[in-house]
Amino acid sequence: MNTAAKLGSYVLGLAVVFGGALGVGKAVGPVGAPPAEDHAAMTAPTANASARHGEHATEQAKDDTPGGLQVSENGYTLNPLTTTIKSDEPSDFRFAVTGPNSDPVTGYQVEHDKKLHLIVASRDLKTFQHVHPEMAPDGIWSVKLTLPTAGSYRVFADFVPTGGSGLTLGADLSVAGDYRPEALPQQSRTATVDGYEVTVDGELAPGQSSRLTLKVSKDGKPVSDLQPYLGAYGHLVALRARDLAYLHVHPDGEPGDGKTQAGPEIVFYAEVPSTGDYRLFLDFQHQGKVRTADFTLGAGERPQVPTSEPTPTSTPTSTPTSSGHADDGHGH
Repeated sequence: MNTAAKLGSYVLGLAVVFGGALGVGKAVGPVGAPPAEDHAAMTAPTANASARHGEHATEQAKDDTPGGLQVSENGYTLNPLTTTIKSDEPSDFRFAVTGPNSDPVTGYQVEHDKKLHLIVASRDLKTFQHVHPEMAPDGIWSVKLTLPTAGSYRVFADFVPTGGSGLTLGADLSVAGDYRPEALPQQSRTATVDGYEVTVDGELAPGQSSRLTLKVSKDGKPVSDLQPYLGAYGHLVALRARDLAYLHVHPDGEPGDGKTQAGPEIVFYAEVPSTGDYRLFLDFQHQGKVRTADFTLGAGERPQVPTSEPTPTSTPTSTPTSSGHADDGHGH
């Protein structure tokens, strides 16, 4: 039996498994999901979860569901061929993405130097990895993963199929062993990694684009010679606590555009779908090594729109303008 036929049979089996899992999920809810009374607020309709980034933008779901919460979307399905690995030792993780015709997808657009970005995060959001698997001619992807502790993980495949729109699909991965979940790290605007200090300035505002400025320093001195990594000076991923809704945003500008500086500041525009806590993970490269700084930030309430009419004595002198960045060309 050829590979496509084998995978077709496998996907048929997965359809049965996922169908059963969906029924169970509706009854008991996903792992780490918020209580039923909070669910409406956590999945409130929003604009696309990923911030746009020029021609390299990838679109999220057309419905109200944030990225990464679904294994299938728009006819594409993430099919893990590995579902359990051992902790703290290199293990092969294999998967395929099938298209509307149920065959493995082999055509992808290159986005930020790669055809597919794979994010792996533990459910307690203590562990995060951004890796880039290799695809075989038959459409099977594989990558070596070393996950430090046992527990439940979520894998996110971020890609753009040839001729299609950008998608982020998510699936669960188990790491065998004694699972000891940890509490979400406390909110902090400063992270240290390998002698570098990274600070974040800005506020997350649900349902609207938010400007975040991350500043990198080392030994108390600003780092102004960051190196391009995957076509940018930094990559920022945000995951919502409890259900791991996914956002992948990119910085304002890119290396070589004549205006974007190589640090110490990296500016991002991000849109979060709801109130609550978020974990942010910044990948940046300096002196030939990629490092990851992580933060926990909270998103506040949506801004209230005034509803009262102006008093008779008030005379507007100018047309109100947005407090966002409508004139900067981002269109977020």
